[in-house]
Amino acid sequence: MNDKEKELREIIRAAEKSLLTDKFRDKLSKPLITSGEVRPTDVTAVIAPGRKRNKAVFPMKWGFSLKGSKQPLVNARVETAATKPTFKNEWLSHRCIVPASWYFEWEHFKSPDGKVNTGDRYSIQPRDASITYLCGLYRFEDEYPVFTVLTREPSDELRRIHDRMPLILPENLINDWIRPDSTPEELISYALTDMIYEKA
Repeated sequence: MNDKEKELREIIRAAEKSLLTDKFRDKLSKPLITSGEVRPTDVTAVIAPGRKRNKAVFPMKWGFSLKGSKQPLVNARVETAATKPTFKNEWLSHRCIVPASWYFEWEHFKSPDGKVNTGDRYSIQPRDASITYLCGLYRFEDEYPVFTVLTREPSDELRRIHDRMPLILPENLINDWIRPDSTPEELISYALTDMIYEKA
């Protein structure tokens, strides 16, 4: 296990110790996912500001609720998050980081009749990195923290797999991203786009 893998394990351990983790499990029957694939509505470890605005780890459920919809909002477009009523407040002051080893994406392609079909699934991560820092937004719903992942236009290399990719920042900008007084528009220009991927 390298240092980065140990760091990810420590992040998960911090979430395991949170009283919120017990609350998610006991009240909502939502245990913390500590390994394997994290799916929408799962609870996972997320980095966000603590009470003293320091970097802290919390369990959060993936997906904003939307009135009148049974489907959670698991993604938000970075191009419109600052202006959409659903995300505007969170964009300004409730930003978070979702650490992962990699992220999964299903290949999407159009058949000759114009229909979008699903192909192979890929695991993707930044080149020369063992932790993928996905940028997100968070809020509280019924006293429980929930998050959504920000997406952007894909790199040219990933465009053949999907028309979107997560907004991913380098480790040295994590603290800046989650700080409520920082300017996210200035940080997104540092997003990582050089990815490695393989069929999962």
